[in-house]
Amino acid sequence: MMVSPIGRFAEDLVDVMQQYFGWLLTLFKDILSIPLEALGDLLSYLDPMLFIVILVGISVLLTRRLVLPLLIGAAFYLIYWMGYWNSAMVTLNMVLVATLVAVLIAVPLGIWAARSETANPVIKALMDFMQTMPAFVYLIPAVIFFGLGVVPGVVATVIFAMPPVVRLTNLGIRQVPVEMNEVADAFGSTGWQKLTKVQIPIAMPSIMAGINQCIMLSLSMVVIAAMIGGGGLGGDIVYALSRVDVALGFEAGLAVVLIAMTLDRLTQSFKNDT
Repeated sequence: MMVSPIGRFAEDLVDVMQQYFGWLLTLFKDILSIPLEALGDLLSYLDPMLFIVILVGISVLLTRRLVLPLLIGAAFYLIYWMGYWNSAMVTLNMVLVATLVAVLIAVPLGIWAARSETANPVIKALMDFMQTMPAFVYLIPAVIFFGLGVVPGVVATVIFAMPPVVRLTNLGIRQVPVEMNEVADAFGSTGWQKLTKVQIPIAMPSIMAGINQCIMLSLSMVVIAAMIGGGGLGGDIVYALSRVDVALGFEAGLAVVLIAMTLDRLTQSFKNDT
């Protein structure tokens, strides 16, 4: 198949980034490896039953209920009983780190878009591009820049999962009532004080909705990232697909669903409290 000039431009851009910014990409990979290894070690060495007890306790504090935390505990015990605990911890590690990095990048971008009419259309167009690009495409530059393994999977996941946080942070800041901004200005608040004391607290439900979507997208992308060595439950699913093993594929898929439902309910509970 003939490659168009657009495709050649993308290829040349990747080559330029490798040639002139290879050191920066290596530094980013090393930095990203630190939380991945630290959290991964914690999750792998933590006894499954102790983890479930801690998770149920956190769920009780967040939801202020008892039934939902017990169901969450039962869901993770089912994952343990099916024999997918180690894979689930690898997947959970990747999702949590990818979500953290995505939020740290996306929230400032969303605030910038909300406060700058010049940056807003550019950031919106970039988010449209990132959100509509097929997920598998992100794996190609991730492998080129970072090789195979967990790190390129997390990088691809961060890029794929960022847009909802940027969009909903932008929306939340813009929906802050004009009167609230005027009151803050009347009391002599600085721009930083107005942002941190007025706009972000009011926009927090919208921001949390974006984080919730980010977690769900991260989980779906982490499964896809198993194709480049990400491992975890995605690796089990890819293995089941290669062998056309319905039982293995269903069990691994069920484990993914249980993790997704748990993270969704916990973030929804946190959003409702804000």
